Amino acid sequence: MSEVTATDLYEVTMALSYLREDMRAPATFSLFVRDLPPGRGFLVAAGLEPALDHLAGFRVSRADVEEFANALRRPAADLEPLRGLRFDGEVRAVPEGRLVLAGEPLLEVTAPLPQAQLVETHLLSLLCHQTAVASKAARCVLAAAGCRLVDFSLRRTHGPGAGMQAARLCALVGFAGTSNVAAACRYGIPAAGTMAHSYVECFPSEERAFRAFARTHPGPVTFLVDTYDTGRGVATAARVFADLGLAGGCAIRLDSGDLGALARQARATLDAAGLADVRIIASGGLDEYGVDRLVREGAPIDAYAVGTKVGTAADAPYLDAAYKLVEYDGRPVMKLSSAKVTSPGPKQVFRKPGLDDVIGLANEEPPVGTEPLLRTVMRGGLRTGPPDTLSAARARFEADLAELPESARSIDGPVPPVASASTRLSALTSVVRHRIATRSEAAR
Repeated sequence: MSEVTATDLYEVTMALSYLREDMRAPATFSLFVRDLPPGRGFLVAAGLEPALDHLAGFRVSRADVEEFANALRRPAADLEPLRGLRFDGEVRAVPEGRLVLAGEPLLEVTAPLPQAQLVETHLLSLLCHQTAVASKAARCVLAAAGCRLVDFSLRRTHGPGAGMQAARLCALVGFAGTSNVAAACRYGIPAAGTMAHSYVECFPSEERAFRAFARTHPGPVTFLVDTYDTGRGVATAARVFADLGLAGGCAIRLDSGDLGALARQARATLDAAGLADVRIIASGGLDEYGVDRLVREGAPIDAYAVGTKVGTAADAPYLDAAYKLVEYDGRPVMKLSSAKVTSPGPKQVFRKPGLDDVIGLANEEPPVGTEPLLRTVMRGGLRTGPPDTLSAARARFEADLAELPESARSIDGPVPPVASASTRLSALTSVVRHRIATRSEAAR
């Protein structure tokens, strides 16, 4: 099964109809998030790189046609007009790592109508999930206030593919490492990991377990100290560190209980043993809310390992995103459905410092002092430049984060900035709305 057939059935039925009706004129679709989820003051644009990979390789094969036909319970010959269809359109998009607001296009596709329609589902799937996870991870970065963060999400994400995405997205917003070996190798992210409670349980005592682990891994090691009694575990770890002459780069990990109180006790024990260089890592159901609380309490924790809640964007696991037609064959169009009104025409986002954004038309001149967010990243079905890098995306993220208003940075009850519409976009919206109303009235 190819990625081409990983789409909703109605994309296939519409594309086939467009081809049979010879509706192949250029269409522009805009992919955006209507409203930010509760508890979000911003979103981090993500998923563009794999989306461009998908579009660059998009081509409907004979096997794809047969699968479409099977799904529709029709002869393959009926679906033959789809065979050979490839994406040769243009993509304008917000680069990964940039902060975006409600209503702002993450991506706009302009291509012959059947092509632009058939890629909808896959693009939404890629950008929505990854933007949601990147945004959750970014809030962890804010909460950590400079402490190191490590991605531990693979075992709880919605499949290994989602785990690969989560590791990449966490690195994009500044995480220091990942437990995911495949992601570490693929994306050049430092691999990080310790031991499981089962490892300790396999030995007659914690001390035997720690010494065995240190023999196998003579470099800096991290001991998991809460399998039985955390206080005794820390004391045992301190004794093993001291006996083996280990300290610099080594750590203990706390994975349960009152992490703040246990970290204070552990820090006192380690310092008393002359092990001030041994770090404390905390894990266990953490996300930005837990990290924020511990940081505000002044817990002596050097690094946080976050997993389940971040890799699944647990408190906001989906985005109210849409991929809507805004222009066909040079004619601006819009949707007037209740609570789902769209605005017509290809768009651009013009940003002033402080994320003071204006959504305008793509052919507008940028207002003085603004920066256009959407860039042309694909033309004629080909990338306009080399693939983006994680380091470049991280630099964009850090620059935008520095401009984010304090009210939107808050972990509890953030207030997101709201983008305004340009005069030209507002005027076009009124014209198109009036045209639709007039046509509807005439049809009665």
